[in-house]
Amino acid sequence: MSTDTAPVAAPAPELPPAYRTDARTALQDGARAFTAEVVKPVADELDPRRAEMPRSLVDALGGQGYFGIMIDTEFGGLGCGVFEYAMVAEELARGWMSVASIIARGQGLGTDLADDARRARLLRRSARGDWIGAAGFSEPDAGSDLAAVSTWAERDGDDYVVTGHKRWIGNAKAADFIQLLCRTAEPAAGEKRSAGLATLIVDKERDAFPAGLTGSTIDKIGYHGFSTWDLTFDAVRVPVANRAGRANGGADTGGTEAFRDTQRWLNIARVHTAARAVGLARAAVEDSVGYLQERAQFGHPIGDFQALRFMLATMAARVDQARAFYQQVADLLDHGRPAERESAMAKLVATEMAVEVTGDAMQLYGGNGYTTEHQVERYWRDARLTTIFEGTSQIQQKIISDSLLPRSPLS
Repeated sequence: MSTDTAPVAAPAPELPPAYRTDARTALQDGARAFTAEVVKPVADELDPRRAEMPRSLVDALGGQGYFGIMIDTEFGGLGCGVFEYAMVAEELARGWMSVASIIARGQGLGTDLADDARRARLLRRSARGDWIGAAGFSEPDAGSDLAAVSTWAERDGDDYVVTGHKRWIGNAKAADFIQLLCRTAEPAAGEKRSAGLATLIVDKERDAFPAGLTGSTIDKIGYHGFSTWDLTFDAVRVPVANRAGRANGGADTGGTEAFRDTQRWLNIARVHTAARAVGLARAAVEDSVGYLQERAQFGHPIGDFQALRFMLATMAARVDQARAFYQQVADLLDHGRPAERESAMAKLVATEMAVEVTGDAMQLYGGNGYTTEHQVERYWRDARLTTIFEGTSQIQQKIISDSLLPRSPLS
């Protein structure tokens, strides 16, 4: 310490009165305490080693109910909405973004099956963290352009036989299942390219791949805590009963239901990503408040210097702005609005903000910010990814501009 007074912590954010309820406040307080006491110590130890989060931490998340935030209480979930899901994600991301991400692999993912009894069993497992999945959407040539998916599922009796190549599949090996976007038919003349897509649930054992599925991990600069995979499907058999979509009962159709379902899921995922980005940026601000009081130069804590104080003020204002935006969009989704444009806006604003704010925090730390001795470099590495996954910033700009401005016939 360079002064005789202990550093004052940054004030923790509170819910706005318009969104505040006793239940939400209790949930937020619990997630905040859980992050400080459980998540952050594990992250500070394991992230520098690029280690996987331990199963004990995943089980602890299940014990808190965080895998079932958006699952109805009749199935053992918390019965909450997108607002609470994003709110908890922000708190968890303040400690480790990977932990805020793993809860997305619950929330009823992999349960949308035609058999109601089976769906109910899987929802209960999902709510308690015993049915944790991975999402297999992207391919080497189909990332932002999901309609270009080419992984093929050929019907063979009561099974599909899946062949293809998937990339950027987080948590694939540790998962209980992989929710796979694939193609069961080529689009007919005049149909959209998304016609013929289907979603299959690939059952598997944890820490293993089924016959015909092989993979290798992708070496990332950040987002440690669970592995991200490049997967090859070579005649992997999946029961027809594992085709998602309760409306069609697993039947082959030439429609675009799977594509539309994926797009609806992405609206929630983008708000979730905005909340994770806010959590990372908030962590950078809160850590900087402490560091500016502790670090002394020219006989003063560096927090006395106006240039750094104003820099911190702008960082904090941008974090609060992005939080207010994602909360507004989460509320729209909970009230039944599709909010595709608003979800894209919230993600664009929050993620670009997070990259800049965490970068500014590294600048406030000076040379110390470029070391692994402080967590601020982790926040920046993880924030940098948020502008890429769930649709890049440029894809969000396309969604927004297409909703505002029609194209000319010449385009």
